[in-house]
Amino acid sequence: MADQGFLMEVCVDSVESAVNAERGGAGRIELCASLLEGGITPTIGLLQVVKQYVQIPVYVMIRPRGGDFLYSDREVEVMKADIRLAKIHGADGLVFGALTEDGRIDAELCMDLLAVSRPLPVTFHRAFDMVYDPLLAMETLISLGFERVLTSGCDSSALEGLPLIKRLVEQAKGRIIVMPGGGITERNLHRILEGAGVQEFHCSARSTKESLMKYRNNSVTMGAALTTSEYAIKVADVTKVRTLNAMAKNFL
Repeated sequence: MADQGFLMEVCVDSVESAVNAERGGAGRIELCASLLEGGITPTIGLLQVVKQYVQIPVYVMIRPRGGDFLYSDREVEVMKADIRLAKIHGADGLVFGALTEDGRIDAELCMDLLAVSRPLPVTFHRAFDMVYDPLLAMETLISLGFERVLTSGCDSSALEGLPLIKRLVEQAKGRIIVMPGGGITERNLHRILEGAGVQEFHCSARSTKESLMKYRNNSVTMGAALTTSEYAIKVADVTKVRTLNAMAKNFL
């Protein structure tokens, strides 16, 4: 645990964001690609370069695609391959989750993935927020041996889900780390730490950075119609990370 009693995890999808997270005082990085989709598995190239530039632990997201957490046999093969590669290339921990079609934790699949992950610690990600019965689901995660669960309290943000997060923390009794995440900003961090009684929290602390492109073709976009501008990049902001970290330190 970080010496100040709070550990701040920042989710990042670039080397720049990883460096900024560390400079701002984050204690851990969750490394993803495509945060627009809520994060999917990052490339091995990204992992390798991030590991060269930061000293804090890097937990790698294992999620083969956006969307739900019900995976086909072939997707499971990809997840296992990605776990093996992440371990070879210096991942300090892994982050994944899988559900059954009726909204329970897929215990059988999670057991298989945890076996491939050993000896690395594993966080069960916000697939948890899509479960039918969160208190039962948490007991399943504890029995499977997950180190922590990332959750917004099964609501649109950690602030909305605060009552459930508090219940999960009380029920966990230290058997699993409950880490709130989802819409955490400097405006609500104090209320979340106060209301939840947690030791760790998760955020992206990003701001929008303008593209350096001078020539622009605005009649073309690279993704679906709902995407943001090709000429704006979201990056973890050192000042935001520093502010959130200072707030957590001064919380007591």
